[in-house]
Amino acid sequence: MTHDHDLELRPTEAQRRAALNPPAGRNGGDLVLETLAGLGATTVFGLPGQHALGMFDALRRSDLRYVGLRVENNAGFAADAYGRITGEAAPLLLSTGPGALTSLAALQEAAAASSPVLAIGSQVPAAGLGGGRHGYLHELPDQAASFRGVVKSVHLVRTASQIPSAIAEAWRSALTAPHGPVWVEIPQDVLLAPAVLPVVTAMDATPDELVPRPELTAVAADLLSRAARPAIVAGGGVVRADAAGKLRTLAETLNAPVVTTFGGKGAFPWRHPLSLQSWLEDRHTTDFLEDADVLLVIGSGLGELSSNYHTFKPRGRVIQIEADLGKLESNHPALGIHADARLAVQALLETVEPREDATAADRVRDVLARVAERIDGQELTLERDVLAAVRAALPSGAPSFWDMTILAYWAWSAFDPRGTNTMHSAQGAGGLGYGFPAALGAAVADPTHPVLAVSGDGGALYSIAELATARQYDLNVTWLIVDDGGYGILREYMTDAFGEATATELSRPDYAALAESFGVRGVRTTPQTLEADLAKELATPGPSVVVLPAVLRMFAPTHLG
Repeated sequence: MTHDHDLELRPTEAQRRAALNPPAGRNGGDLVLETLAGLGATTVFGLPGQHALGMFDALRRSDLRYVGLRVENNAGFAADAYGRITGEAAPLLLSTGPGALTSLAALQEAAAASSPVLAIGSQVPAAGLGGGRHGYLHELPDQAASFRGVVKSVHLVRTASQIPSAIAEAWRSALTAPHGPVWVEIPQDVLLAPAVLPVVTAMDATPDELVPRPELTAVAADLLSRAARPAIVAGGGVVRADAAGKLRTLAETLNAPVVTTFGGKGAFPWRHPLSLQSWLEDRHTTDFLEDADVLLVIGSGLGELSSNYHTFKPRGRVIQIEADLGKLESNHPALGIHADARLAVQALLETVEPREDATAADRVRDVLARVAERIDGQELTLERDVLAAVRAALPSGAPSFWDMTILAYWAWSAFDPRGTNTMHSAQGAGGLGYGFPAALGAAVADPTHPVLAVSGDGGALYSIAELATARQYDLNVTWLIVDDGGYGILREYMTDAFGEATATELSRPDYAALAESFGVRGVRTTPQTLEADLAKELATPGPSVVVLPAVLRMFAPTHLG
């Protein structure tokens, strides 16, 4: 008897001939790139190094587009953003030792933000493995050990025949909910060895869907249907699962107010009558969420930033939908539903009963009015005007990438993203230097929109070398650098805590002139001209830098007292 799947596995005549006569001049690196292309990749990021040259030589024979950055960490940030924008696994090619290790901070951010980055690094020749002291360049006793505590999974290759399967398994891991970075490691001699295997063709590494358990969604739907004061916290999992439309329908069905976390910006319309926006660092919002008798948390672990620095203490029943099993009930007891946000919200929509609540929109307006009153009393006109200018200059639908700087801290709470999956920051792991290289990765992913990057002068110096990358690939990224002469947010933290700041003041270059030395347009602006200057640069093709000298302050926190 012949089964249908037997016919599917049987090669065609063309495939058989190609397998019997593989092209000459291929090496292990070709198997890497052929596998990536067979899985659906179109673009790879990276930086060459001695042990990885087999992969980079193979680029000459591949149709994959290569985008090379100047620092491995920045290449990781670019791949992270590419994954966030496309939802695809973003290949990142790295060399051994210092090159690989330099990417770790970017991979930590990708892990915290659930970005699907497929990092493929070289290793010393196989003879140098095993933990001995062989004296190879870049040798480490156990290179993969440095990645195990950072990435989602580690995949070690020791022979050429293992390459396609290892990369396919890593691809599946990166794209299985929750998404995340993965590490593949291949020795130098395996990458350089002549490839006698046939050309790798299309491969199937489709991840399994993370479906909610129906008895749990039935209980959740019953709780929400009978709730007197339901509320919803929408995290980054809603954005990553493309569940924003379903969330809106659910919120309207339940008449439940929605607040989005900083990682979930855009998960719910900013101006919707049920939108509490993103004012999580405000006691008025915290009080409102604590008063909910049923709180539905979707795609968030209610971590430090999402819980007003762990001052949030829910009094009602919590329902938590989360794809990352480790986050379920990690901070608060809940009805934990381990599932992809889109599938879980769809299950709730199929079983929940509509709620009538004429007071919900009024209660939302009251909270937002209280928040506005608190901010109004703090003499923060400059900060609000600068953020408003950025919002007015940035076209709707254009993505923005924010470094760890005071203006970004404002944006987490107060910036209207005007679209789903449009505002991204490094708030997952909190490392400096994310904004500009991430924006470059987004511009590679979608060249149809201008991209905005926002940094402080301290964070800008982490990625200034990537001005060369922006120029080389002529990427449509406008980089706003708010120059306050130091690490502004740390200056505030230290002054508040110790009465004065130490080690926060910086000597820095003329950023506009420095940009021009790279062949990138450089513009000096003021708070009064920022909107016009930024809008002009965003509308002009190619990279540019806009420098705003300004000392911004944060609004007063509410979690300290």
